[in-house]
Amino acid sequence: MQKPIKPPALRPGDYVRVLSLASPIKEDRLQRGCEEITRLGFVTKADPPTLLAREGFFAGSTEARRAALEEALADPGTRAIFCTRGGYGANYLLDGLRADPVSPKILLGASDLTSLEIYIWQQLGWVTFYGPMAAVNLNEGPGAAHGYIRASLLRALTETRSGWPVDLQAESLVEGEAQGVLLGGCLTLVENTLGTPWELETEGAILLLEDRGMKPYQVDRALMHLKQAGKFRGVKGIILGEFPDCDAAPGDETVQDVARRVLAPLGLPIVWGAPVGHTARPALTLPLGVRAELCSAGRGVLRILEPACAT
Repeated sequence: MQKPIKPPALRPGDYVRVLSLASPIKEDRLQRGCEEITRLGFVTKADPPTLLAREGFFAGSTEARRAALEEALADPGTRAIFCTRGGYGANYLLDGLRADPVSPKILLGASDLTSLEIYIWQQLGWVTFYGPMAAVNLNEGPGAAHGYIRASLLRALTETRSGWPVDLQAESLVEGEAQGVLLGGCLTLVENTLGTPWELETEGAILLLEDRGMKPYQVDRALMHLKQAGKFRGVKGIILGEFPDCDAAPGDETVQDVARRVLAPLGLPIVWGAPVGHTARPALTLPLGVRAELCSAGRGVLRILEPACAT
């Protein structure tokens, strides 16, 4: 597993660039999200022409969205990039994306942004952050339904001296303890890296997998694809999200049943139902690319073993 390159930590008054890199957003949601970022003590820069653009199911053209991202990555005054939402379209940005490999910035996003986060990890080795987005979670506020956990976000983006424990608020699927590098994200997007130059390398990982709106057999198919592709070989533990809107037909297996049947025989520590990514509960923020220890007993605890940011 490669050594992570950590972005500088956020400090009060730092500039946060807000970008729409996938699907379009509504202006009122964006405004509330930017107001929340201001309440957190940061200064928002939310002016790219793609921010409220709409081109089919994309927030503007591929060229415009890629240019906005590259400009933010190159801007020395921008300390972090907060994505507005997922949806679909971040994968279009990866071909030809230019970034200075030795100048990492905080990138915060979830869902469809998994594509970009995996690309950045595999190609550049940067730590990224799987967590709340401006027009999806931050706009709802801390502690609110569909909102975010303020302490979790700030610890991830500002800590430079030590690791910290994360209460996963989940349930044990397979009890145990294991250490590895925390990687993963949205199940569909993790699966979609297979066969690309930035295919996610999972050996030695604590693997995060979550998604929404899939039928249980579709989750089964995705997990089996990853298994048959060897992506669970060498994995140390698995954190599963809530998988909302994935209800089973009466009498059929649920997603949790599927996960237990496919994953439990691996003999790894596994937790089910963590509020990360797609969740109706306040969302956690998890740093991807850092060493962590998973204890899957009870509600589950993830101990981040090192700071995710540099001084």
